[in-house]
Amino acid sequence: MPYSKAIYLFNEGRNFQAYRLLGAHLAPQGVIFRVWAPNASAVSVIGEFNDWRPGIDAMQPLGNSGVWEVEVAEARPHQLYRFAITHDASGATLIKCDPYARAFELRPGSAAWITPPSTHVWGDDEWLARRAHWDWQHAPVNIYEVHPGSWRRHPDGRPWLWRELAEHLIPYAVDMGYTHLELLPVTEHPLDESWGYQTTGYFAPSARYGSPDDLRYFIDACHQAGLGVLLDWVPGHFPQDDWALARYDGTALYEHDDPRLGLHADWGTHIFNYGRHEVRSFLLSSAHWWLAEFHFDGLRVDAVASMLYLDYSRRAGEWLPNAYGGRENLEAISFLQSLNAMVHGEFPGALTIAEESTAWPQVSRPTWVGGLGFSMKWNMGWMNDSLAYFQRDPIHRCWHHDELTFGQMYAYSENFLLPLSHDEVVHGKRALIAKMPGDDWQRRANLRLLLAWQILMPGKKLMFMGGEFGQSREWSEAVELDWSLLADPAHQGLQRAAADLNRLYRDLPALYEQDFSADGFRWVDCHDTTQSVLCWLRRARDGRYVVIVLNFTPQPRYGYRIGVPQAGRYRERLNSDSAWYGGSNLGNSGALEATSDPWREWPASLTLTLPPLAALVLEID
Repeated sequence: MPYSKAIYLFNEGRNFQAYRLLGAHLAPQGVIFRVWAPNASAVSVIGEFNDWRPGIDAMQPLGNSGVWEVEVAEARPHQLYRFAITHDASGATLIKCDPYARAFELRPGSAAWITPPSTHVWGDDEWLARRAHWDWQHAPVNIYEVHPGSWRRHPDGRPWLWRELAEHLIPYAVDMGYTHLELLPVTEHPLDESWGYQTTGYFAPSARYGSPDDLRYFIDACHQAGLGVLLDWVPGHFPQDDWALARYDGTALYEHDDPRLGLHADWGTHIFNYGRHEVRSFLLSSAHWWLAEFHFDGLRVDAVASMLYLDYSRRAGEWLPNAYGGRENLEAISFLQSLNAMVHGEFPGALTIAEESTAWPQVSRPTWVGGLGFSMKWNMGWMNDSLAYFQRDPIHRCWHHDELTFGQMYAYSENFLLPLSHDEVVHGKRALIAKMPGDDWQRRANLRLLLAWQILMPGKKLMFMGGEFGQSREWSEAVELDWSLLADPAHQGLQRAAADLNRLYRDLPALYEQDFSADGFRWVDCHDTTQSVLCWLRRARDGRYVVIVLNFTPQPRYGYRIGVPQAGRYRERLNSDSAWYGGSNLGNSGALEATSDPWREWPASLTLTLPPLAALVLEID
């Protein structure tokens, strides 16, 4: 792109590759540095090449663009640098990081590195070609959510690096039957305890886990193993660190000056000014960077609800209405629509997933019909209702049957993903297995039942690491998962159940082809509140179906009759009470015959033994 056009589009909010313009770029005679600081009276680059002395390498403004530039002959790759920015009005000089830096030193350091060009040779052409034509709406999507720093750690407490994770995490996720990894934010951040959600480096992978090329190697290895990789991306807010984006040139540049618009009091962070063109270019370019330069397969966009509402977590008088007097953040809506249009237009097959917790309409509908344009939306209602139900003592579940059935009233209003995420196993919420009532056996049976409930209901899937084998304590970013639990056969059984459910979902089109269509689901019986049993059909596009029965009590049910579409031999494709999973091994001997005796509105019927706190999946031969 011509230089002048790149600056013009940047100022217009339409430069999706502003990382090619701004930041530090190798040149024949050294390094060219550019930074956006429109309210500065002077800017210079400081670093190891000039002993960190402001004014030595003074930058020049590029017309009225707000961009400053200098070429430094002494600068070299792998040297550290910052910008010294003098505010025009106050005369104060601020020492700031490069917002477009591609690598930073390891915390607690915060200077940027001059990065050489990538030397990684990609081997995922076949994967990207398939992704471009991937019919993801009718394909299995089962995501393993991972915090790279605490999946595994060295004995001395150091997190594993990307190449170590490639050796161990990839085969684990593939063997468990997941289709994708989702990485909690690996954009650079100064505070481990923020898990990456207070980002300071929107173009820089965290130095905690290795170099940028190490991350490229990891993603490439995932693709060659048949595993997609999603990035948790945070355009909703940024931290107040004085060396980073906050009041970057002495003014509220990336954020709003008025705290009623620009401050998240709950999180102690700033809100991006989505109405400012250069901020839109910055954020859109960040998204483009990760998808283009690192081959991520999509973005999970954090905290979308906080972006959409001007009164999000604010009392009366603490927020300002939009131009029409409403609470909707019109600039954020426009930004999200631009983001999704850019991603889907430039990266066919890449996913955008919204963590959106309200009833905002058309989150996952195309922008040309007025939607936000996301591929999918987290189904927070399903998650909250399901966890509320499963935490109840089974004796009381009969009074709360609607917590499981209500979701079908809105299940096809969006393209929903069913999450059991990291947010549900921290801050006093307890691990998944610790939420379950009863003795140890019942807690494990309930967890197997929850995993089955997630896999067997319509919607794509997400599971946070540790839930698949019954991690028993709350997750902490400071220590690795309790892998030692897998020495216990009971936890091995949970892990086997999770893997078999994942494979069943992947192998049976009835369980994924019509996740977003009511044609793929039908209740067989959703009214047996007395016995806390649910039964439904999942159907593929070619008409093939499976029958699913869940017993939410520890009481076995003998001679339990259900209607089915046709007579014939039905095989048990899965019984979560199998002894292989740590269950009581009660069931139907692997198969049974449906007779042509009608039952309710169905032309045939099955008489089953329902094991305790268990799921059955039946398929006709």
